[in-house]
Amino acid sequence: MAQRLVLQRLLSLAVRTLPLQGQRMLSGPLAPRAPLVPHGKAFGTSASCRSTFNVQDGSDFQDRVVNNPKPVVVDFHAQWCGPCKILGPRLEKMVAKQEGKVLMAKVDIDDHTDLAIEYEVSAVPTVLAMKNGDVVDKFVGIKDEDQLEAFLKKLIGA
Repeated sequence: MAQRLVLQRLLSLAVRTLPLQGQRMLSGPLAPRAPLVPHGKAFGTSASCRSTFNVQDGSDFQDRVVNNPKPVVVDFHAQWCGPCKILGPRLEKMVAKQEGKVLMAKVDIDDHTDLAIEYEVSAVPTVLAMKNGDVVDKFVGIKDEDQLEAFLKKLIGA
């Protein structure tokens, strides 16, 4: 019974793909599916992926945030936090608009409690602005795009 439930879940999560350009969509359980990645195309990274990263551990935080010559915005968040789910993508979008002048580090407080304690995070979302390893600005809670833009411009000195 448990195996059947697992199989049903896996089948319900099956990726449905659209046909490649020039192909017709066939229906039915035996219809061939288009490949997940069309031939000749590779995965790319967008500007937001290059400027945003997840912190893996304390030494990763030290290397990529504290020792970084660029200003870094640190987003302390949690998977269960509703406001974090709103702020995170909004902040990533605003950081990507800065075209590499600032980076964004994402720190899950449940995975990295030691970092949250060290930086005195008492509520999520908490966002720190760090320059040369020092916290130069901070806010707690949700901000709109105009407020985030002002926060980032202050950090990069624009």
